[in-house]
Formats: sequence, C-alpha cells, structure tokens
Amino acid sequence: MSSTPDTPDTWRKPPFIANRWLRWAVYLGIITYILWVGASMPIDWERVADGLGRAKRIFGGAFPPSFERSGLLIDGFLESLKIALLATAGGVALSVPIAFMAARNIAPLPIYYLGRAIIIIARSFHPVIVAIIFVKAVGFGPFAGVLTLIVYSIGFVAKMLAERIEEIDFGQVEAMRAAGAPYLSTLVYAIVPQIMPRQIGLSIYQLDSNLRASAVVGIVGAGGIGATLANAFGRYDYDFALAITIVIVGAILISEGISGMIRKRIS
Repeated sequence: MSSTPDTPDTWRKPPFIANRWLRWAVYLGIITYILWVGASMPIDWERVADGLGRAKRIFGGAFPPSFERSGLLIDGFLESLKIALLATAGGVALSVPIAFMAARNIAPLPIYYLGRAIIIIARSFHPVIVAIIFVKAVGFGPFAGVLTLIVYSIGFVAKMLAERIEEIDFGQVEAMRAAGAPYLSTLVYAIVPQIMPRQIGLSIYQLDSNLRASAVVGIVGAGGIGATLANAFGRYDYDFALAITIVIVGAILISEGISGMIRKRIS
C-alpha cells in the first residue's frame, strides 16, 4: 500500500489586520472617506472647462520651443549650478557637526536633543516656503536660494548621517577610549572612517537634489533658472518657457546619470 506524501503548506503573508470583519470595515471606511473628500471638494467645473481652453493656448504657443535667447537661458542655468554647488558645500559642512550632535550613541542627552531639534526644524518646511522667507529677509536673488538650499541640505544629510553614526561598529570607539584617546581623536580615527563612504554618497546625492530644487525655489524669486522660467511665463513667452523646461530636464537627467555612476563606484 503506497502512501502519498504530505503536501507542503504554502506560506502566505499574514494580513495587516487579522480580524476579517474589522479589516473589511477599515477598507470600507477608507473608500467612504475618499469618496466624501472628493464630493466635498469645492470644484468649479465651469472654471475647469475654461482652464482646458487656456491650457490649449499655452501648449499651442509653446511649440516649437524657442532657443533664440540662449544667452539668457545659459546664464540662468549657470546661476542655478552655482547655487547648487555653494548650497551643497555649505549644507554638508554644517550637516556633519549637527549629525554628530544628533547621534544618540556618542552625544550627551542635551546635545542629542538640540541636534535632533535642528534637523526636525530643517525638515519641517518645504523649500518653497523657506525660499519665500529668505526672499523677504535678504531680497530677491541667488543668495536667498543658497540659504534656502543650505537649510534643505541640513534636513536630509544631517538626518541620514546621524542614523549612519548610530549604526557604526562601536568596538573601535571602545578600543580607542580604552587606550586613553581623547574625544576628538576618537571621532576622527574611529567614527569618521566608518561613515566616510556614506558621507560621500550623501553629498553627491544632495548636489543632484539641490540642482533640481534650485529650479523650483527660483520661481519665488530665489534666483537661478527658475527665476528665468517665471519671467518667461510672466511675459507669455511660452515657447521660451518650453525651451527652459527642456534644458532643466536634460540637465537633471545628466546629473542623475553622473551621480548614479559615482555612487556605484564608492558603494
């Protein structure tokens, strides 16, 4: 008498909510809420219909793109590049000490809370809001853009670097402390070598991100190619605006490819 082997059980991922009725009640509640939000939005459908006609005029005037004022376009792009480079250098330089302050495993508790507070404040506001504040404070131009992207860089680089410091092999730190090394030497020789690859990768990524953000903050007056784009729309030069948009997209694609290759080499 031959016996059939037992069929192995197939593993299934457990549901997010174990109770079946509660799970479907949550799904139904979410769908109901989304439908209610969509129905309660104050949408003026007549204005939407008029907007479609305006969009047609805009896109009709944008083709073909005009590169006749290439000098103005190049000047705006170079200004964005300068803003991104200065903001990345300043933001990364400030992010390193803030990251050490915000690392729980090496910073005293009051310093840790101060470092985390700085990171939280830097991450709490969109770059456009920060740009508006700096434009009001220091005036229109690239300096406001540099200050904006420095804050933006601190919010990202300091947070990621602090998390990397908290993940280091602490044995090297304890060995140097046991040998009587001072605090600064411990940081330089036991911690910095472990976080340096991540720091280089974050710096390259932030430069790429700042180049994109410089085009956005320029729309509110913080200099760069974004300001050139805003002026083009203000003059109804839609063909020139499309040319600027093409240059922005092309520059970001190139920078993304270069930064990706560099990150692969150092990872």
